[in-house]
Amino acid sequence: MIQYLGMSQLNPDEFIITRKRKKYKFAKFNNAKNCFEFDQWQKQPADIVELGAGTGLFALELAKRNPDRRVVAIDVKADRLQHGAYLALELGVYNISFIRARADQLSELFEAGSVSDIWLTFSDPFPRKGSAGRRMTHPNYLRIYKQILTPSGSLLVKHDNRDFFCWTLEQLVAEWWRINELTFDLHESSLSDDYKILTTYEQRWLGEGLTTNFTRATYPSSSN
Repeated sequence: MIQYLGMSQLNPDEFIITRKRKKYKFAKFNNAKNCFEFDQWQKQPADIVELGAGTGLFALELAKRNPDRRVVAIDVKADRLQHGAYLALELGVYNISFIRARADQLSELFEAGSVSDIWLTFSDPFPRKGSAGRRMTHPNYLRIYKQILTPSGSLLVKHDNRDFFCWTLEQLVAEWWRINELTFDLHESSLSDDYKILTTYEQRWLGEGLTTNFTRATYPSSSN
């Protein structure tokens, strides 16, 4: 069972910051018992971790479909995460937690070999060459994922940008990951229905005829 730390209640109206026309209500995030700041989280195993989770609705659906699995949704934007967090509480889904943190902090959130699956759903492709190091499938991040995944753990990637996706496949191969499942049109494939859960972002453009690229990769020590 996911552990919850005691957190004092705050008044959201007292913690509103306007930045780029957006209002961030940090207090509302703090008040949800399933939400954690980076330094509030206690290291514990997780079955599913979604990075760049946005509203957390994709991770929430995974948690609903897999009540016996522990799910963690991670994003740097608390105002996004709180949508999924409050919906989870409303629906009585208690096997999911929401953490405001960065991908490079993963090894400080989870012990080595303690995460079964890591999901990357439509992460920022950072198309400029000089920004390659910020891509969440850059070798620096792949090494972090390898560290916290269990020996049979998987990295699952969904993306609409074909160039970024192919670049990701190149990085995986270069870093000696094994490609277990691969499709360039997920929703027309025979792969697992769990893979086809729509993210908030995906819902907006799938009707326009765009396709979702998908891969599941494991490290060579995996038994998959």
